[in-house]
Amino acid sequence: MSSLFTPIEVGSTTIQNRIGMSALTRSRATTTVPNDIMKEYYVQRAKGGAGLIVTEGVLITRQGSEWPNAPGLWEKDQVDGWKEINDAVHEAGSKIYAQLWHLGRTSHPDAPEQIAAGTPVYAPSAIAARGGKFRLLPGEPGYVTPTEIPDPTVVINQFKQAAVNAKEAGFDGVEVHGANGYIVHQFLDSASNQRTDKWGGSPENRSRFALEVLKAVKEVFGLNVAIKLSPAGGFNDVGMPLQETIDTFGYLLTEADKLSLAYVTLSRYNPFLDIEFDGKKRATQHDVVETFTPFLKNTPIWVNSGVTPEEAEAYIKSGKVAGIFWGLNWLTHPDLGRRLKEGKLLDNAPNFMTLYGAPGVDPAIGYTDYKEAIY
Repeated sequence: MSSLFTPIEVGSTTIQNRIGMSALTRSRATTTVPNDIMKEYYVQRAKGGAGLIVTEGVLITRQGSEWPNAPGLWEKDQVDGWKEINDAVHEAGSKIYAQLWHLGRTSHPDAPEQIAAGTPVYAPSAIAARGGKFRLLPGEPGYVTPTEIPDPTVVINQFKQAAVNAKEAGFDGVEVHGANGYIVHQFLDSASNQRTDKWGGSPENRSRFALEVLKAVKEVFGLNVAIKLSPAGGFNDVGMPLQETIDTFGYLLTEADKLSLAYVTLSRYNPFLDIEFDGKKRATQHDVVETFTPFLKNTPIWVNSGVTPEEAEAYIKSGKVAGIFWGLNWLTHPDLGRRLKEGKLLDNAPNFMTLYGAPGVDPAIGYTDYKEAIY
């Protein structure tokens, strides 16, 4: 695993290795405010050898998430909570990016935070995503038909303000969540974006929102801006035919490559996230690294989703990618970096019953109680 443990420049920052911790929703915030157990969780993994930590998705404005207790970045108490976490992560030797997240059409109007926001569920077009499960709402309803965003620049400005708040909180950079069927991905996908203005239609127009978000947050963070994309799609009812996928994401990446980004994360096809509707899988299976590498001449590629340690070493040694993000393995192994370096087994099984916490259950269970390797 020698290639994994070489330092690398990420934006304007040097990190100690090529081992990243991917964003992973955990639902442990105090309503929307980061707290002490979240600090313990991130510090465990910083001490466990993560070169770069990307936070769980951080909501840029009050929204009715199906994941209760997701943290935000629009109020001072949230900024203060993240600052405590960031200071502790830095002291433990890691760098940390905030993943900026807007749900778009995957919010619910009856969720408490959406009611408190006093705004509709907004999306590129008034087209509902199939699926969804709001476990804490009566009847566990699914997704609803959203309201078309009248002016997408309003949401772009919310991304920028979240970046301003992230900088105040001491983050090293930000990663725009452009994957998994949330708002950036909804603009990119022709099934969820059927606008007839400059924000929809052609691949160029559907890519406009993502590119304008990147430009806006770069005004705040300069070189320390990244984006995560999942061109194989599937989750949250997105996915296009292969050629349309290549045309759309190829254009987006060609233009993003001109912006001096810290990195682009390409999320590989994941059968766990490939939802079936009417007897048909939703995703467009293809090798996202091989397909989209030619579109990036200047931007480092990081890859995630089901990468084995052996694959990771081969990826980096070949020069195809700059680094690897792991999600589930970091969830279950707070010392993942040390385990990889010393050849220890990845032998902690995930507790899916408490992945997102559970009412009346100690939030540490399935969160900060995974055992470290015996040395």
